[in-house]
Amino acid sequence: MSSLTDLKERARLLLEEGHSQGQIADELSLSMETVTWLLTQPKGDVAPRDVHIDWTAVSCDATQLESVASMMIDRYRASCNGAMSLDADVMIGIAISGIPLATLIGAREGCSLAIYHPAKHAVSETPIGSISGNFASIGEKRCIIVDDVITSGKTIAEVIGYLRRHGGVPVAVFVLFDKRGITEVDGVPVYSLFRISRID
Repeated sequence: MSSLTDLKERARLLLEEGHSQGQIADELSLSMETVTWLLTQPKGDVAPRDVHIDWTAVSCDATQLESVASMMIDRYRASCNGAMSLDADVMIGIAISGIPLATLIGAREGCSLAIYHPAKHAVSETPIGSISGNFASIGEKRCIIVDDVITSGKTIAEVIGYLRRHGGVPVAVFVLFDKRGITEVDGVPVYSLFRISRID
């Protein structure tokens, strides 16, 4: 596990490389609040309540990622009484970490791939999220949203809202790690492989 000093240094280096705080939060699997604290607070201040998840041993290995994608599909099917089909047209990978998982799930299940860029990655004064025009369209399509971690649930809610405003039908959310212990976001069921709890 990374020490607090290591996390502060990693956050500072990412900021120096030009990453937004939202991108840093994604890279470190931390909340925006925690990243802000890492970048601005001196030693000794009380850290926000958060849990850092380092899954790079798996995320950098394509074979292991493929196994994780299979586990996500199996988790969904087990919750749906062994349903053979995901009943979806498009896998939506949330940039960045959701993209490889959505790609692998889509390839295995014969679904199209779409990429969502969350508002927290934008650098404009009025940041908004968007679906990449280089991948599948989402209009009138049944969509499964894929990401690595739910920290606050805000990004998932943002994607669901975007899909509904643009004619997409969000049917499920697949995540590896759920830091909130939630079963749905805005009426869309969440299927997580792991729920992370902090006990003080």
